Amino acid sequence: MELLRIEGGVPLTGEVRVAGAKNAALPILAATVMVAGRSVIQNVPDLEDVRVMLDILRSLGATVSMSSGTVKVDATSLTSTQVPSHLMQKMRSPMMRELLMTGS
Repeated sequence: MELLRIEGGVPLTGEVRVAGAKNAALPILAATVMVAGRSVIQNVPDLEDVRVMLDILRSLGATVSMSSGTVKVDATSLTSTQVPSHLMQKMRSPMMRELLMTGS
């Protein structure tokens, strides 16, 4: 891990933009099915596993859109609780594959 040591009496100012992480975004996206209504998640990376997760949410009946790192999920009218096996097999994240396999 990198260490930054700041010495001196000058206060730090500024902003740092932290990149979105797949391993954080996937469980958050999965949790949107527990919300009766619309969820907005920002700073979501545009990666294959994220796109597969969005397809999984769509297959369950959620309305999903992604634009510029912002994902909107409306899980008000879910029509299924079963994840299609062809989508589950596309998921590369071992953590999410295990979760999806356990939940199906």
